[in-house]
Amino acid sequence: MITVTHRRYVPYSHAHYAGNLVDGAYSLGLFGDVATEVCIQLDGDEGLFASYDDVQFKAPVQAGDVLEVVATVVHMGTRSRKIAFESRVVCRGTSGSAATVLDEPIVAVTATGTVVVPPKS
Repeated sequence: MITVTHRRYVPYSHAHYAGNLVDGAYSLGLFGDVATEVCIQLDGDEGLFASYDDVQFKAPVQAGDVLEVVATVVHMGTRSRKIAFESRVVCRGTSGSAATVLDEPIVAVTATGTVVVPPKS
C-alpha cells in the first residue's frame, strides 16, 4: 500500500477560538489534500472524497503549530480506496515568534475515509 505525508504550518489567521485554537475542520481539509495526492499517485486522478467512517479529535491544534498529516491506504477496491489519516503536531508556537520542536508528536486528529476514482479505461 501507499503512505503520503504533508507538513503544514498553521497560520494565526486560522485561530478561531480563545487560546489560538483552530477548529477541527482545519485537519479535515488537510486530510482532503493528502487524499488527493494518494489518488494522483495511485490512479493519475485527483479522485473524490466519498465519506468519513470515523473522525476522532484527540488533542487541540493551535495557531503556530506545524502539522504532519499522514494518509495510508488500508484497502483498495476496484474504484474505492479506504484511507487511514492522522494529523500530528510536530512543532508548537510558544510566544511571539518562538516555537519548539516537540520530542514526541501529539496526535491531534485521526480518521478513516473512502475516496473514489474513475474506472480504468
